[in-house]
Formats: sequence, C-alpha cells, structure tokens
Amino acid sequence: MSELKHKRVLVKFSGESVAGNDEHGIDPTILDDMAASVKSCKDIGAQIGIVIGGGNLFRGEKLNKAGMDRVAGDHMGMLATVMNGIAFRDALERAGIKTRVMSAISMSGIVEHYDRRLAIQLLSDGYVVIFTAGTGNPFFTTDTAGCLRAIETQSDLMLKATRVDGVYDSDPEKNSDAKFFENLSFDDAITKNLKVMDATALTLARDHELPINVFNVNKNDALKDIICGKKIGTLIA
Repeated sequence: MSELKHKRVLVKFSGESVAGNDEHGIDPTILDDMAASVKSCKDIGAQIGIVIGGGNLFRGEKLNKAGMDRVAGDHMGMLATVMNGIAFRDALERAGIKTRVMSAISMSGIVEHYDRRLAIQLLSDGYVVIFTAGTGNPFFTTDTAGCLRAIETQSDLMLKATRVDGVYDSDPEKNSDAKFFENLSFDDAITKNLKVMDATALTLARDHELPINVFNVNKNDALKDIICGKKIGTLIA
C-alpha cells in the first residue's frame, strides 16, 4: 500500500473536463475515469472533497457580455455545478464509493445543504463529499469556492485538475514556447497574472497557507501519485 503524504485533499475539477472532447454536456465515460481516479486514492485511505465547475453546461460570463444581469447569470452557473455534482455522485456510487453532495444553496430533496461540521465528519467517515453551488454568492468563482471549502474542511492540499501539465507563463496549447513553472509563490502567481486562478482564490489560499497543486487530469495516476508525495505539475505555496 502506498504511503499518503496528504491525507485530506480538495480536488477542483473544471466543468469543461466533464464534457470530454465536446465543448458542452456531460460525458459519462469521462465521469467513470474520474471516479476510477478517486477510487484509487480512497483505496489507500485518502479523504477527498470535490468541487466541480459548471462551464460545460452554462457560462454566465458570455451572457453577461450580451446583456444578461451578472447576478442572474451567476445563479444559473451555480445550478450547473449542482447538475455536475449529481452526475459525478452517480459515477462514484457505481464505482462503490460512498458519496454525498452538498450545495451552498438550499435544495431540499435533491442535495444536502452545506454544513461544515457534517462535511468534516463525512470525510472522516470515508465519504467523498462533493461541494456544489460555489460559495452560494454571485461574483465568486468555483476556484474561490474550492479554496474556501478546502480551508473550512482543514484539507492538507488543494489540487486543481487542468488539461495541461501545470502553470505556464502563457497558454501552452497556443504557444509551444510557453515557460513551465515547477514551483510558484502565491505572490508571483498573483502579480504575474498567470490565469491559473483568480486573484481572490489565490489570496484566500495564501492567507490561510493552503498549498495548491496544479496538474494534468489526463495523466494516469496523477491524483494518487500527488497525494503520495510525488512531484507532478506546479506547486503554488
């Protein structure tokens, strides 16, 4: 059995990662792959919280630019994260993993309302807990929600899953000469405006000394290897 370096972690998946090769919707095959990755971590005793974005189902930013009220758009985006959370719960439960979905917005009969103390207890009892609906407030990203839930649940590390190998000084999918960062300070990540996360999320993590590991979600066993201490991707601390 591998030895855990980080016993309790918060994993942030983007909504786009759930869509797979399509720009929109939910790809069940991708969810099954994500569930298998989480299961490999659960099998060695890790405690895992999850935040999923909603960009595969709804992008309020585009509609906001087209004239939609920002608050209305953000509320719709929160509902999209709940849909992704329910879909991921199904995949995890089919993989034999005890899972609960909590929402920052009360949705009785669909998912549970977020309760910090209950979430910590569930994590300790071996459940995967999926946190949805962001922070419950407009103007905050799901990256900020991920940092917030990681801090609230006393997680050792936040992992941000992306389509590339970590943090670069420009988009590596567009610039083959993009410079890769193996390590970054929070201040550098903020001042260089590297687009890995918004400044609110990075500042929150910095102020509460929450390290963030950015990694490629498509790399086999990356999640398990990181929580066992292997250096993969970019560490922001």
